[in-house]
Formats: sequence, C-alpha cells, structure tokens
Amino acid sequence: MFCILSKTILHGRRPIKIQAFGCHNLLLSFSTTSNQQSFTVSYLMKTCGLSPESALSASKYVNFETPNQPDSVVAFLKNHGFSKPQIATIVAKRSRVLSSNVEKTLLPKIKFFNSIGISSSDLAKLLTKHPHILWFSLEKKIIPSFSFLNNLFQSDNDALVVLILWPRFLSYDFDSSISPIINVLRQNGVPGHYIVKGFRWFPRTLTTAPVVFKENVEKVKKMGLNPVKFNFVVAVFVLSSISKSTWERKFDVYKKFGWSEKEILEAFKRYPQIMAASEDKIKAVMDFLVNAMGFKASLVVKTPFLLCSSTEKRIVPRGLFIKDLMSMGLLEKELGLSMLFRCSEKLFLKRFVYCYEEGKASELLKLYNAKLELAAGGKLKMNRL
Repeated sequence: MFCILSKTILHGRRPIKIQAFGCHNLLLSFSTTSNQQSFTVSYLMKTCGLSPESALSASKYVNFETPNQPDSVVAFLKNHGFSKPQIATIVAKRSRVLSSNVEKTLLPKIKFFNSIGISSSDLAKLLTKHPHILWFSLEKKIIPSFSFLNNLFQSDNDALVVLILWPRFLSYDFDSSISPIINVLRQNGVPGHYIVKGFRWFPRTLTTAPVVFKENVEKVKKMGLNPVKFNFVVAVFVLSSISKSTWERKFDVYKKFGWSEKEILEAFKRYPQIMAASEDKIKAVMDFLVNAMGFKASLVVKTPFLLCSSTEKRIVPRGLFIKDLMSMGLLEKELGLSMLFRCSEKLFLKRFVYCYEEGKASELLKLYNAKLELAAGGKLKMNRL
C-alpha cells in the first residue's frame, strides 16, 4: 500500500508545503537499519564476547551487513596473541577497530612494535589497556614519537621502558609540550643523565604543561635544592605528577600525625618520593611506626624513605618481629629506624636471627617467617598490632 504524506505548515504569513514521499521507502530504510544494528549487536555478543549492554553501546559506532570484515580483524588479533577476553575489552572500548583494514592499518603497527622489542604478549596487554594507539598514524605519530624517546635516552631499551610505562606519550606533541620541559631543566643546569633517569622514574612528567613545569622548577629552587643533585629532579618530577589539591591533602595527612609544615618540607627535601606515596600508604606506615611501634613522629622525618617502603614485605614483619625479640628479653636497647628498616633482608637476618646459637636461630627464623606471612595477608589493622 502506497502512503502519501502531504502537509501545509504556516510559517509566518507564507504557507510551506512539505513534499510528498512514499512511506514504504521510509519503512524500508528503518527496517534495513534496524536489521543491520541487530546483526551487529548479535555479532558483538556471540563472536567478540561482549555483554548485551556493551554490545548495544558499541554498535553505535560500527555496523555490519556481513561478518566478513569484523571476522578478518578478530582472526588477525587472535593470530597475534590476543586472547578472547582481551579482544572483547578492545572492542568494548574501541569498536571501530572491527572496521580497520588489517593489511594496511593493523599489520604495519604490530610489526613495528614487535621490531622495537615489544613481545606479542606485552603488546597485547598494552593495546588492551590503550586501544586508541591503533588509531595513531604509524608514519606521522608512532615512529616519530619513538624516535624522539630514543634520541632523548640514547637507548632503545630505555625508550621502550618509558613507552610501556606511559603509552599516552604517543599522543603528545614534542615541540609544544615535551621539548620545552627538557629545555627548562637544561637551562637550570640539570645534568643530562639525571633528566633521563627522572623521566624513566616519572614518565607522566613528560605530559606536564611547560608553564606548570617551569613553576615547579622555581618552587624547588626556592626550597634550597641544588639542580645538579638528583633529588632536585625527583622533587620537580613529583610536584609535576600530582595536583595542587593532592599535595595539600597529603600535607594534611602528615600534619595529623604531628609533623609541622617545616618538618614536612624537610622530609620532602630529603626524600621527595614521600609526596608520590598514596594517602593510604602514608597513613598505614605512620600509624604502624607511631602507634604500633611507639616511635616518635619526628624520628620518621629523618628517615622519610620508610614512607615508600613495603609495609607487607619490610616494615610490618620486621616491626612485629623486633617487638617479639624485646618481649623475650633478647633486645635490651632501643634501635634506630634506619638500623631496623634500611638494611637488606640478608643483613637484617644476620643481625637479628643468625647472631644467636643454631637452635635459637632456627626458632627465630620460623617466628620471622610467620610475621611475613601474617603481613602478606593484608588484613591487619595497623593500630591493633
């Protein structure tokens, strides 16, 4: 049945007549689109493993009439080491990948990443987390970005480490954002090898706005840190990797444990990484050392490296073990934080376990290992230890 729609609309004083069209054409168009989307959603669920909700959302960006094109992409990813869950994640994040030309778009990029030393398994993990990389131009973005890193670090391996740690680097412009950062450091006398080392430790800094980075350099200089020392670089990079609000929140955490503003800045200058530690980590370490172990908060100011040490592998098991030694009368004098927590595991055992006769040492080693297991459980409340 042929349906004609014709309507006159008054627009101001002049009537406008809408031209007639066939409703069966409209219905046919809707039907085709609906069927196409229905097929796409079904494909995304059955072949790619997406949930109904994810499939419906992903279908907004891609549509198929036949499975030929998406099948070629899925097969390609499987052949290059991507698992089904990884493919599902990539498609959920970037469904348009299923419309990519395998030979012209995907294969050259996979070959390049493999050629610079990224294994198939590592590449699968990298692209699963950051599938947007597949949209970057190989010639205009990916290769020039890696070449820039390689020239900066003078090492394929170092460039690769930074790329894996911070793949978002590929999306930034060198001339407007990264080169100015490096120039600021050089102009302030920072040795080149410290610049490279700093970027390896804090690759996120590469994406800091140059204006903000320059301000951070000036702040650190006013604190009295020397640009020729590595601590200067670390302090600048830590400042650049956290927001002002995050800095203030961590400042407040330290204050709650009795540190003055002067002591916080003193500790920061000694070991800038204390501001890179999470708030939960800061609270856990300070709570254990001050409340469970009974050390004065002011002592931690002089050994700030503890705030970045492992609570499960070092601070908690050693602390609990030392408390047991003291309760057994095996330790009579108070020990400094550095002696307890800074030494290697081998030296710690030599000082506090193997120094006793064989039978006692064996008993103490079991006790220490029990503390390690207890701490590794991760279910301890520090203030109850």
